[in-house]
Amino acid sequence: MKNIQLKKGLKISSLLCLLVVSFACQDDLLDKLPLGEVANNEELGVGGQETAVFGIYSLLRTRVGGWERYWFGSIRSDDAQKGSTPGDAAAFGNTFNDFQYIPTSGLSTTWWNGHYQVIFACNEVINNISESGDTDEGSLINDAEARVIRALMYFELRRDFGEVPLITVTIDVPSDAFAAKSSIAALDEFIKDDLIIAEQNLPFTWNGFPGRATSGFAKSLLGKLYLYQNDWANAYTKFKEVIDSGIYSLDPSLVNLFERSGNNGVESIFEIQQTVTENGDSFNSNYFISQGVRGTGVWNLGWGFNTPTANLVNAFEAGDARKTNTILESGQDDGGFGSGTLPDFPPLAQQYWNKKAYTMNTVRAGLAINGNRWENIKIIRYADVVLMAAEAGNESGAASQSEVLDLINSVRSRAGLANTSASGQSAIRDAIKQERRVELAMEEYRFYDLVRWGDASSTLGTLGYLPKHELFPIPQEAIDQSGGVIIQNPNY
Repeated sequence: MKNIQLKKGLKISSLLCLLVVSFACQDDLLDKLPLGEVANNEELGVGGQETAVFGIYSLLRTRVGGWERYWFGSIRSDDAQKGSTPGDAAAFGNTFNDFQYIPTSGLSTTWWNGHYQVIFACNEVINNISESGDTDEGSLINDAEARVIRALMYFELRRDFGEVPLITVTIDVPSDAFAAKSSIAALDEFIKDDLIIAEQNLPFTWNGFPGRATSGFAKSLLGKLYLYQNDWANAYTKFKEVIDSGIYSLDPSLVNLFERSGNNGVESIFEIQQTVTENGDSFNSNYFISQGVRGTGVWNLGWGFNTPTANLVNAFEAGDARKTNTILESGQDDGGFGSGTLPDFPPLAQQYWNKKAYTMNTVRAGLAINGNRWENIKIIRYADVVLMAAEAGNESGAASQSEVLDLINSVRSRAGLANTSASGQSAIRDAIKQERRVELAMEEYRFYDLVRWGDASSTLGTLGYLPKHELFPIPQEAIDQSGGVIIQNPNY
């Protein structure tokens, strides 16, 4: 994957600066293909925008693959809390953990700017292909890759901020970067159009290029968009297309799923790529290292953020294997990962840690790196699609009760649990909610699920959540730089 990096000493403080650096320096700063399989564009035999597309994948890691992701999706839920020590990032904790949203949050500004930087890179690829008139297979694939990633960026912005500017032009001058907000309906239609084109033109699999977007990813994201619209029938159709493709399956090993060996595995539908090679090359973000156990010596594994709550720990059924692969507990053995027993709490700052960010001691020793910098960030995995299919089938009636239960039970079976006893639409709905919580815990799903189910106020109200907290305020920096073209969200 081509990697876009900022020149040493260059300080980025605004969206305008990000744009200038991104597009003025992009060609000079590309340095690595997706996983290093080929050396130049000619060997790919695909489209003329290949290099620029690889730059987009790199931007996913460097601009939207950092710790901002779990502050928005995980720490705002009842599954996780800020973590680390009380005074560490206390202001961020107040903002996200305690629902004291502010439009001047640095995390929010970085999240917003990062998404638009990726969008602008996608726009450039799409517009260049359109202007060239090229319709060869390679160009159509390059176009589709840019479209599905652009759709993901707008989907995430829509989910966190609601109405946002819909920008499709290539950024030639700074003013091109600003527009009035578009309605949710307009955003959804735009996302859907991009995904329909992408699912038609992307391959189902890549030979030798793990990590590149596929038709299965486009279909999964389109189904997820329909799910958020409560368009249950269309959602079920898309998820079934993914399931019936036969390309994906549940990884039989929960340990492997969240280890280096599980990157781009059988359950992977789309992941943000992270790489640390044996010769020391590193292409990674702070996403996992910032969640590692915060200790000393052999337990100096990270910054200690995004830690499980006791509420989540108690949510698992007895005998659920997912608990031991999600929760790492101070004072307890690490469960065969090779580092033995953790120090007690205290001296460690937290009782529980995110085990999905924890790694085998043998891998750490082999790379001579304590903290996890090599596990890919799972954006959509097959278990998520299976449970979304169950939900859509249950709500729409497009699937029989037995078909819905089969989907739920396939996930439970891997966790070592008996089949669910739920029967009837309401009870099955509750069973799906439970399965989504424990299966996808600490993976940035819980807060968004609670919001779309209408359960956020009842579940998070005691933590400070109000209905307005469904959406984050638009970053003040973006409003100011737009000259007032972008209007703040209501109630902020």
